Amino acid sequence: MARKEADLRMHLEKIKHIQDRDLQKASEDMGKRIINHPGYGLNYKWTTEDFDLGAPLGRGKFGRVYLARERYSHVMVAMKVMFKSELKAGRVERQVLREIEIQSRLNHPNILRLFTWFHDDSKIYLVLEYASEGELYKHLKNSPHGRFNEQRSAKYTYQVASALQYCHMNDVIHRDLKPENILLTGSDQVKLADFGWSAHTPSHKRKTMCGTLDYLPPEMVEGRSYDDSVDQWCLGILCYEFLVGFPPFESDNTEMTYEKIRKLHFTYPRHMSVGAKDLISKLLQKPSTERISLLQVMRHPWVLENMAKIATKDSGTGLKSTKM
Repeated sequence: MARKEADLRMHLEKIKHIQDRDLQKASEDMGKRIINHPGYGLNYKWTTEDFDLGAPLGRGKFGRVYLARERYSHVMVAMKVMFKSELKAGRVERQVLREIEIQSRLNHPNILRLFTWFHDDSKIYLVLEYASEGELYKHLKNSPHGRFNEQRSAKYTYQVASALQYCHMNDVIHRDLKPENILLTGSDQVKLADFGWSAHTPSHKRKTMCGTLDYLPPEMVEGRSYDDSVDQWCLGILCYEFLVGFPPFESDNTEMTYEKIRKLHFTYPRHMSVGAKDLISKLLQKPSTERISLLQVMRHPWVLENMAKIATKDSGTGLKSTKM
C-alpha cells in the first residue's frame, strides 16, 4: 500500500513538473515583453491608444470583454470595459474597486492575472490575462452527458484548490466559486477569475451574505459569521457539479434550496466513484471546522489517483490535454 502511494506521489510530481515547466516558459516570454515596454518601472499612464481592440469575448451585467493586443509588445490580453454610469446606477463602485485591489495583487498560475487598469471620464478598463478557451461552464455543458469525467474533474479540482490555498495565504476569501467564474487556457489549465465578491480579511471573519444561491454554505444561509472555510464548501459543490453536471442542492425555488443546504440533503449518482464521494463528503460538512483543508484536498487519494492516470498518458514530451 505504501509503495502504491509512493508511485502515485511520483506521478503527481511528474505532472506538476510538466505543468510548472510550461507555465514557467509562458511566464518568461511574457516577462521579457513586459520588461522591454517603455512604461516598465515608470508611472506609465495607460490609455486605449496602447491597445488594438478586437472581437467581443463576452458580456456581463456591468462590463463587456474584448480581445485586445498591446501595441508595443503585441501581447494578447482580455480588455474588460465598464461604464461608470452603470456601476453608479448599480451601486457597485466600491465592489469594483475592491475587485481591482485584490486581483491586481494576486500572482498564481491558476488565477487570472490583472495586469493593469485605467479609466477615462466615462469608462473603467481592466487589462486581464487572456484565457483562450473561455468559461469552464461552457465546456462542462458541452461535455458528454453534460459532465466531466473523473480525471478531468480531479485535475481541475486540484488546480482550483491550489488557487484558493494561495488566496487564503494572502488573506483573501473568494466567496463566489462556480464554473462560470473559472476560465480555461489553450493548454487546459484553469484560471480562477471574477473577484467581485472577494474579501481581503486578515481576521478571516465575515458576515456578509453573498455569492451564488446553489453554492451558499450553511453558515451564510443561517446568517452566522464565517471564515475562509466557505471556499472549501464551495469547492465541494464545484467538484460535485464537475462530476454530475449540476450542483447538489439545486431546487425549483430559493426556499427549497435553503432547506436542502440546512439539512445537508442531497444524493450521489450511481456513476460517481467511492473516492469522489469521499472527497465531496469531507468538504460538504455543516460544521465548518470539520471541512478538510485545501492542502488535504490536493493530497486526497482520489485526486492523486486520477492525476496519476493523466501523467501515465503523458508521452514525455508534454502534458496531453485531458479534454474528452
